[in-house]
Amino acid sequence: MTAGAHAADASVREADAVSEGGDRLSDSVRALQRDGDGVLLLSHNRNALLAADIGVGITDPQGRPPWGADLYLDGDPASAVVIVEACRTARETALRGVRLAQAAAVIGATAVLAGRARRPAARGVTAFNAAAALGTAAGVWSAVRLLRRPPPLTASQHPWHAMAPATVLARAGGSDGGLTAEEARARVDPTGERPPTTSLGRAYLAEMANPLTPVLGAGAAMSASVGAVLDAVVIVAVTALSGLFGGFQRPRTDRAVAHLRRESAVMAKVVRDGEEITVPAEELAVGDVVNLNPGEVVPADGRLLEAHHMEVDESALTGESLPVAKNVAPVLASELGNRTSMVYEGTTVAAGRGRAVIVATGTATEAGRAAADGRGAAPSVGVERRLARITRTTLPVALGSAAAVVAAGMLRGRPTRDTVGAGVGLAVASVPEGLPFLVSAAQLASARRLSARGALVRDPRAIEAAGRTDVLCFDKTGTLTQGRISLVAVAVGGDGDGRPLESLADEHDAVLAAALRATPCPHNGRELEHATDGAVTAGAKDAGVSRSTAAPGWRRTSSLPFEPSRGFHATRGRCVKRRILSVKGAPEEVVKRCATLSGRRVDRKGRKAILSAGEKLAAKGRRVLAVAELREAPGGKLTDEAVDGLEFLGFLAFADRVRGSARDAVSRLADAGVHIVMITGDHPGTAESMARELGVLDGRRVVTGAELDDWTTAPSTSCSQRSVSSPAAPPCTRSAWCRRSNAWAARSR
Repeated sequence: MTAGAHAADASVREADAVSEGGDRLSDSVRALQRDGDGVLLLSHNRNALLAADIGVGITDPQGRPPWGADLYLDGDPASAVVIVEACRTARETALRGVRLAQAAAVIGATAVLAGRARRPAARGVTAFNAAAALGTAAGVWSAVRLLRRPPPLTASQHPWHAMAPATVLARAGGSDGGLTAEEARARVDPTGERPPTTSLGRAYLAEMANPLTPVLGAGAAMSASVGAVLDAVVIVAVTALSGLFGGFQRPRTDRAVAHLRRESAVMAKVVRDGEEITVPAEELAVGDVVNLNPGEVVPADGRLLEAHHMEVDESALTGESLPVAKNVAPVLASELGNRTSMVYEGTTVAAGRGRAVIVATGTATEAGRAAADGRGAAPSVGVERRLARITRTTLPVALGSAAAVVAAGMLRGRPTRDTVGAGVGLAVASVPEGLPFLVSAAQLASARRLSARGALVRDPRAIEAAGRTDVLCFDKTGTLTQGRISLVAVAVGGDGDGRPLESLADEHDAVLAAALRATPCPHNGRELEHATDGAVTAGAKDAGVSRSTAAPGWRRTSSLPFEPSRGFHATRGRCVKRRILSVKGAPEEVVKRCATLSGRRVDRKGRKAILSAGEKLAAKGRRVLAVAELREAPGGKLTDEAVDGLEFLGFLAFADRVRGSARDAVSRLADAGVHIVMITGDHPGTAESMARELGVLDGRRVVTGAELDDWTTAPSTSCSQRSVSSPAAPPCTRSAWCRRSNAWAARSR
């Protein structure tokens, strides 16, 4: 690993793929140095460490220390991140000190030339001492902040998903009976994730960190040095009041967020001392055993010990809109969505129930690590960027004008003290000290108006940045969509397209009614165990279809519940004097039990054609269930073997529906000139159909994550601005990247 630095920044780069035993790593270091980079190298290659500007040595696989390194790491190489951050902090602190010294020199010279005291030189020395003290305090504060930063998060070294449940329990230090209360208290991570909190003092300092503050501070000091104390007081008062107004919003919002977090805290049913109790998710520890039931949020990352018909909605983590079936069997998979033996924090149990041992909590979970990766200082935008531009433009003009006034006065023979005072007054007057105050007041007023509409704004600067947005990225699942599975279409026979729920014909109603008869009834107002059963019930209600549709007087007599090993749900009922066997389930399981289609016999080739029609529906990213019935069904006990000789009726297609307000919102944003990008981990076919329905696609195409990873050439700034931020302008097509950057992106991971 090398860390190269340009100007005040330090960037971490990945060295070429080389063998540690050869000289290619040394050549890579020297190549970076020839480009003007300062190189910090983390390695156990002695030659390369000697070639680097700073060599950070780690022991080799044989345990030998790399003699000749500047620093040695004893333990986790991730601690090198602290060293890189320290280099960046030191460079920034040194640059800040240089600027303070320059400002102290100007203020000191002004005090000497325009001083009204008997000893003007003493005032100049005071300016230098004050700048030195301020620089020292800033350096100490930067060092304290660096040391207080949490250590970098590392991925778990244990492939929990590939281990047997007994092995996971042993590695996690748990047992089937759960932890004891004492063990749990000792294992709870005290540095776990906490709601963001900011004191008024820190918020005030953060608000004062704008490009005009140093200029205004220097102006106030110069005014005081020439005797204009009132001007200095006014500048300091206005600047301080501006920071106080802006800083007041952040602690207030943090308190509101903390209150909401307490009110909506996730509770976990954990086994302690052999008994099930309910505790907040923050009190869970690695090794705890938790019970998971339908509708509950998974409180932490866990390895399943038991799973009974369990399906989990992982859309919040992976973007997959359909529930994922879970089981206890170990699985070899690199992607989170394919680790069917694991459950992850923030996901929801859609169906079934399970039992899991906790293997990660807080920021160590997959969701916590993803959130930590997304944190960090945002680039300056909006007001900050404009203030910096104003400072860069006005400061040279102000200083040049002041210098011209001083030079003209001295040429005319005026006293030096008066000439310098006039120049300082002109320079200070050209700086708009009231601008930060007006900006803070406007942003605070906007934050209050938004809070009346239920929106909490933590940083008032975000309001102006949001108002200048020209590219808006939406997450699909749960944001543009409802976040739950719904019945969207019904297909009759071998139809591979289906008809929307809003325009069903009589034959489609018959298919939906048969599926409803093969769906269990909710008891005592409780939700159904499987999400698809609830979707069928809700869809039939919206379409005005009942269990007696096409079967007057139907009533249930017996049923076979759905099980993963069975693959279908079968219900037998009586209609007048006939028995009707209704079946709903996986297409491959239902179709192989069918003997007829529309009154005609079907053979192996016919069944294959039916399954092909179902695959056509599934290719659009929908979950597909097959529906079949047998009129004049035989009596006796209903068993798996009795479900045979069925007539195939059709398919049901399920998907995550678009929110009712999403279409209008996307349309209004597009009319306002905002370029819409939809990002999802869902199936590309599902993403494309949703984009067409929302009007996002607009002649563009779906781009998968694999394609994005293959794009290694970035366009110039001017190209990206023309092709992305200005939708009305003709897109740039000079390069493949520019042509692809105009595509609507569906992030498929």
